[in-house]
Amino acid sequence: MATIANLTAKSDGTMDGTLTTLNVTAPISIIPNARKAKDSEPDFRVVSRKNGFELGAGWNRFSQNTGAEYVSVSLSAPEFGTIYGNIANAPGDDPSKKVIIWNPPA
Repeated sequence: MATIANLTAKSDGTMDGTLTTLNVTAPISIIPNARKAKDSEPDFRVVSRKNGFELGAGWNRFSQNTGAEYVSVSLSAPEFGTIYGNIANAPGDDPSKKVIIWNPPA
């Protein structure tokens, strides 16, 4: 597992940060989906802060082992294809610092 983004959570539920892979460095925002009308729709939208394009989505999930809530994300762009990951607390004691951890295909 690799960290592919560093994020800062804000009081309004958004998270801003930078997506970084070997070929891409992009400022992103993860925004709560205020228009969610069905359970199948994402809880979050992932957008580029550079141009406003949507890069992906996120869904609230619960761990089967611990019951802890987390956000599962899917990101897609021509530069890197599709990436699946989870948002987790960053190392350290600051609860506003988050990371996206890449889940490589099995």
